[in-house]
Amino acid sequence: MELEYYLEKEACDAGFSAVCGVDEAGRGPLAGNVVAAAVILPQGLVIEGLNDSKKLSEKKRDALYDVIIKEALAYSVAWATPAEIDEHNILGATMIAMNRAVNGLSVKADFALIDGNCARGFDIPTQTVVKGDAKSPSIAAASILAKVTRDRQCAELHEKYPEYGFAKHKGYPTKEHMQKVRELGPCPEHRKSFLSFLNK
Repeated sequence: MELEYYLEKEACDAGFSAVCGVDEAGRGPLAGNVVAAAVILPQGLVIEGLNDSKKLSEKKRDALYDVIIKEALAYSVAWATPAEIDEHNILGATMIAMNRAVNGLSVKADFALIDGNCARGFDIPTQTVVKGDAKSPSIAAASILAKVTRDRQCAELHEKYPEYGFAKHKGYPTKEHMQKVRELGPCPEHRKSFLSFLNK
């Protein structure tokens, strides 16, 4: 089923001209950055297979990533580091990453559709959209850019710290990952505030 631009259209009907979709990847993992993306798509552009990144295979996400960065009017990917997550908590760090993504757009957005139920710190009007990546093409596109970027960062983490198995679990708290952290202790990319299981 094709995603309709009705949320984008509502914003344009209200007088906005550059509507971006914003989403993040990596709120749940024990390690690595939380990554956010902002995307402005041409109104009505049909990208076949565009959907919530979690519903797509890795191969499909990679293919869509290339289409999105080619067809978007503007896109930007940014992140907050494990140290920032520990300092600001995951919600605060997610907002920092999302703001960086919006501010990094080569075309300045004047309205942002934000996936989820929280928007903080933006200097343009916003609308939060729960499950937005299944409702808005702009948010779905942002979810794919964020997820692919985050997965590629995990592949780099795997090169650097192969003993933790980042390529396999992408930093999420799998039984195997938690066991490795117990055995080896955390690496510099682990989020200290996410490792309370070590105290049990």
